[in-house]
Amino acid sequence: MSYILISYITYLILTLILTIWVARTLFRNGKIFLIDIFHGNQELANAVNNLLLVGFYLVNIGYAVYTLTIPDNIADVRHLIEKLSIKVGAIILILGGMHFFNMLVFFKLRKRALLERRHYPVK
Repeated sequence: MSYILISYITYLILTLILTIWVARTLFRNGKIFLIDIFHGNQELANAVNNLLLVGFYLVNIGYAVYTLTIPDNIADVRHLIEKLSIKVGAIILILGGMHFFNMLVFFKLRKRALLERRHYPVK
């Protein structure tokens, strides 16, 4: 098997594992924020959480597949590791960026929900 094929397979496996791990973590821990944002409406919070999960998978896996190509020849194991580190590192940075973006959105929505509660207290 050629190094290029090994790099593609390794890249896709690592990317999928990282994406699934981050998505599950966000899904599990983001639920509490969504329940608070939606004033205890668990059904709505669950629906939004599921939609966010699907979007997260689509963006990350889509980007990983889109950037799959490696234009250079890979001559040896060292070159393979270097190329994989660049590609997987980019995916990790994107996952981190999406995580912080999601957190920013959650905190802004939560802040707005808390302000709404002050103006319109729940009975």
